Amino acid sequence: MGRVCPLFPGSPGVRASTRSGNYIGLGIAAPKIDFRELELTAPALAGDLAFRHFCIPRFSDYRTKDHPVLVRRARYHLRHATFRRFSTAVGEVATYELLPDGETVRGNVLVVHGWTSEASFMMGLAEPLRRSGFRVVLLDFPAHGRSRGEQTRLVDCARGMVEICDQLGPFQSVVAHSMGALAALLAGSGEPPLSHRVAFERYCLIAAANEFSEVTGRFAKRLGMSRAGRRQFERHLERIAHQSIGDFRGERFLRIVERPTLLIHARDDHEVPFHNSQEMADGMAHATLVPFDGLGHRRILYAPPVVRAVVSFVREGAIA
Repeated sequence: MGRVCPLFPGSPGVRASTRSGNYIGLGIAAPKIDFRELELTAPALAGDLAFRHFCIPRFSDYRTKDHPVLVRRARYHLRHATFRRFSTAVGEVATYELLPDGETVRGNVLVVHGWTSEASFMMGLAEPLRRSGFRVVLLDFPAHGRSRGEQTRLVDCARGMVEICDQLGPFQSVVAHSMGALAALLAGSGEPPLSHRVAFERYCLIAAANEFSEVTGRFAKRLGMSRAGRRQFERHLERIAHQSIGDFRGERFLRIVERPTLLIHARDDHEVPFHNSQEMADGMAHATLVPFDGLGHRRILYAPPVVRAVVSFVREGAIA
């Protein structure tokens, strides 16, 4: 009988450790697991562990080593925001509210970050929107930023978004980055497992992910998993999402919402490649793709031409 796996007490498995002796969900570092070897002896367990790893944002390979320093700097720009936590079905979700200077409010805008990120990194867009006369609300997805929790799934992020919109909305526009864009489209579509949709009038999606299967494929490749092992952990996601991985596509949700949409993407984005937005814009009369060069996946959130395009679209429904 194998040693007990710390994630699933009572079941045989492999003790997944790091140099510091931490385990998934218990320590700071991600575990060192040979998934290829584990698949040979316990394929179901390999899928379970990969799923658990996938759902812990701080284990992401996309976080840089200086992430804590960047967070402290970014949160400084939220010092004047009204901070609140709301209880939701997916845990406590942190929100930040920014009010315009004048008495007249042009409208309400929800600003949404991407996977492993947090609200503070979206201030390069949120503050110009506030200065343009909008009431802006930012949120930290579950298990991100100052929200509670250790684990989350994309559908949980969408659920949390729906509940925040119910409590702080209505929102005429949503501005979302990366995987947050996919969550925003899911929230707007109201597709299962959501109970209802958010009636955003305009979508501004920056470096948006399209096919979720591409995301899971890159993740499985980084872990060294086989195609069969990848399917093991994808089945967990399909069970939670109430739909197949193949159906979980931004392009499909965009057709459902059928609202004016601005897609902004850098051609040199290596985290979420440019073709994602291209595929979403193709054949969509209500979607406009604006490409940029040299801005990658994160710098695009602070580039003046991007900020101008976002503010213009949210304000006028068109790009100045």
